[in-house]
Amino acid sequence: MQTVIPLPPPSTIAVSSKTERYPVRRIWCVGRNYADHAREMGHDPNREPPFFFQKPADAVVENNSVLPFPVQTDNLHHEVELVVALGKGGQDIAVEHALDYVYGYAVGLDMTRRDLQNAAKKLQRPWEMGKGFDQSCPTSAIVPAAAIGHPSSGAIWLKVNGEVRQQSDLSQQIWRVEESISYLSKFVALEPGDLILNGTPSGVGPCVAGDRLEACIEGVGSLNIAYTTR
Repeated sequence: MQTVIPLPPPSTIAVSSKTERYPVRRIWCVGRNYADHAREMGHDPNREPPFFFQKPADAVVENNSVLPFPVQTDNLHHEVELVVALGKGGQDIAVEHALDYVYGYAVGLDMTRRDLQNAAKKLQRPWEMGKGFDQSCPTSAIVPAAAIGHPSSGAIWLKVNGEVRQQSDLSQQIWRVEESISYLSKFVALEPGDLILNGTPSGVGPCVAGDRLEACIEGVGSLNIAYTTR
C-alpha cells in the first residue's frame, strides 16, 4: 500500500519468553474499578456502572525505561493496573465466554496529569490531555494466559523510591476482567490488539522528576520506570 506520508511505526509490547511482539491496536481504561479508589476520588462504587476512557496506542512505554518528566503538569499521579491483552475480537460477548478472548496479561501504569484532569472535570470537558498524553502507559511484558491462567486474585502494589504507595488485591476489583470485556463489547467491536487496563486500587498520588516507580502484580510480573530530573 502506498501512502502520502510514511506509515508511523507500529506500537508493540514484548511478550514473555517469545521473540514475537504483541501489536497494540487500542488502549481502553476502566475508571474507578476498586471500591477504595472510587471512595478516595469522592464517588460511590455501589451505584456506578463501569465506564471507559482511551489512551492512544503509542502511549505504551517499554519496561525499565527512563522517561522525561511530562510537560504541562505539576501534579503527575501513578495508577497501577492489571493489563488485559485481547487475542480475539468480538461484539456483545457473553460474560461466561469473555476470558476466551484474552491472549495474556501484564502490569501497567495509567499515568495521569491530575491537575489537567481535574480542571477538565470542573469544566465538564474531556479528559484526554490528562490521561492520553505521550508515554502515559508504561507496560511490562505480556504473559500469555496459556502460561498463567486468568488471575482473579493476587497482590497488586506500587512503590515510589522504595516506599509502598498502593497495595491491594485483584480480588477487590468491582468489575472482574470478564465483566469488563463483556460490558465494553456492547458499545464497541473489540479486536485483537486491544488492551484493557482494569482499574487501580487506592493510594494514587503524586510523583516528581527523579522518582523511580516499581509496580508488581502477583503471578503476572513487575514493571520499573524512572523519570529524569528537569
